[in-house]
Amino acid sequence: MSVLMVVFDMAGTTVDEDNVVYKTLQDAIVHYSFPVTLAQVLEFGAGKEKLQAIIDILENTGYAVNSENIDLIFAYFNERLAKNYETLNVKPLPDVERTFKELKERNVKVVLNTGYNRKTAESLIVKLGWKMFDQFDLLITASDVKNNRPQPDMILLAMSKLSISDPKKVIKIGDSTVDIREGQNAECLLSVGITTGAHTHEQLSEAHPDYIIDNIYELIGIIDSRGLIG
Repeated sequence: MSVLMVVFDMAGTTVDEDNVVYKTLQDAIVHYSFPVTLAQVLEFGAGKEKLQAIIDILENTGYAVNSENIDLIFAYFNERLAKNYETLNVKPLPDVERTFKELKERNVKVVLNTGYNRKTAESLIVKLGWKMFDQFDLLITASDVKNNRPQPDMILLAMSKLSISDPKKVIKIGDSTVDIREGQNAECLLSVGITTGAHTHEQLSEAHPDYIIDNIYELIGIIDSRGLIG
């Protein structure tokens, strides 16, 4: 069984942006008098479309969800995030570009997917200096689909765009339990957790991934040991 596509989450998996999105999300929620911690934001919001993340964070920390408050928090979050990104130093996480290069040399498609909207995701890619068809083949964002993680819509859209019909030719990797469940719901061959971002090894284990790795290049070893290319 040859792998044709690997779907990578962005922040915390391939991109080091110092958790600015989740720090900004925490700031926005606290600004409206809901004193949540960064740990709670990461636990309940990591990997999700950010409007849904706000709802889930509040619900899981014991606060009543009010649509007016949600809209205010989300608007404030987007405003602050745009300002924070102006001075943000963004870089790839260790061995990411090396991993992308080796996959592409083996004719495996590299797909980025994210709980960010397209505007935010594209601004990160510009800062990284990545270009489609050089470092990656496709970007799918939360604003491109109706249903977000852990639903499989982003992965299924990527498969459709790249003419891949069998999810058993796809691997998903991400730093949160919602990434892992997204891959499982898409029925990917492997759903892999990585400890470089939002969730710890213990937290990732709760989603029962096929593997948990500490460095993204370990994915190449998994693929080779299982004979998944060629």
